[in-house]
Amino acid sequence: MRDKFRSREAAMPFIMLAVLIDMAAIGVIIPVLPTLVGSFATTPADQAYWYGVVAVAFGMANFLAAPVLGALSDRFGRRPVLLLGFVGLGVSFFGTAMTNSLWGLIAVRTVGGAMQANVAIANAYVADISEPELRAKRFGLLGAMMGLGFIIGPVMGGLLGAVDLHLPFYLAGALTLLNGLYGYFVLPESLPLAQRKAFEWRVANPASSLRKLGQLKGVGPLVGVVAFSGLAQFVLYTVWVLYNSFKFGWGPRENGWSLAVVGIVAVLVQGVLMGRLLKRFAPQKLAIMGLVSSIVAYALWGAATEGWMMYAVIGINLLGGTVAASVQSMISSAADSRSQGQTMGAVSALNSLMAVVAPILGAPLLAMVSHLPQGDWRIGAPFFFCAVLQVVSLALAVRHLRRHRRRSASAGLA
Repeated sequence: MRDKFRSREAAMPFIMLAVLIDMAAIGVIIPVLPTLVGSFATTPADQAYWYGVVAVAFGMANFLAAPVLGALSDRFGRRPVLLLGFVGLGVSFFGTAMTNSLWGLIAVRTVGGAMQANVAIANAYVADISEPELRAKRFGLLGAMMGLGFIIGPVMGGLLGAVDLHLPFYLAGALTLLNGLYGYFVLPESLPLAQRKAFEWRVANPASSLRKLGQLKGVGPLVGVVAFSGLAQFVLYTVWVLYNSFKFGWGPRENGWSLAVVGIVAVLVQGVLMGRLLKRFAPQKLAIMGLVSSIVAYALWGAATEGWMMYAVIGINLLGGTVAASVQSMISSAADSRSQGQTMGAVSALNSLMAVVAPILGAPLLAMVSHLPQGDWRIGAPFFFCAVLQVVSLALAVRHLRRHRRRSASAGLA
């Protein structure tokens, strides 16, 4: 068994670099997309509303497509699905750069959402090449590459966006197509033919995919943790740039630097601290500690009255970056080797569903307070909402940990 994993784990550096380039391409557009939407709007409230519409279109397309692409990767392998995603995402970025209407922007972001299953497939790839006890650490390494991409991408996007709003999208498209070429010539396949299974539409749809995820033995309340913590995270993604613009008067450059700091902390936590923390704490306990840290962080972000406070909270929320990798590790370990793509696709679909719900809730919340003067604490309403969501996630995680302990105790007695 160990030889089987070792024969393919040399591909780990390849998939890490692929995720790095992919996330850098996505990070490039984050500081400027709200401003681009604002170029078609007339008021701050209008800007927040239409930015929410664009985000919902992206998330809905991703929700519908992610489990299908995950199941396709279980049938045809991870490599061709990753390459398809790179090409589709590159086309979406170039289309965004060239659009001259709000509805055109919504259309191209919808295409991008449908093709953005690369992270889910990368997680399945890592599960293919890793022994179960190494998955949490390696999911953390993927998270570190995502964080590094979010260091490079937003800084470039903020600097280029200050020159021309369309330049970051051309750069993102070029990076994504470069990633596709890299994968075509270098990236090996991770899923052996013997472990592939037939594609079935009836199990590849999002509803069936989520139902099977909930039925995995040993997962239970973790599905709720993924949902509520993911919803909080996507509300943050939805409102971060506009929140800082409304509350502190930040532009693309300032938002780009703040997102870069988020990326630096993610790299530090998931690339350096994650392995050490897992030596001391089980993934279940680490997830709970991370959720407590996140609750405090969201409340402090919402209460911040000066821009520097946002940076301070990013710095102290180190454990918050361990939640996703810990929970993904537990879910992956509950799935068999023939269903990793479908399972990770289901997790991605659940996250995508939360990405659909987040703008519906977060954007109107921000629009309601957009008229308030800079520095007013009430502008932090979306972050206070995120803190409440994380409290629910914490309650579900504690419930799961108690069940896990009871099962372990019962197994020991048996």
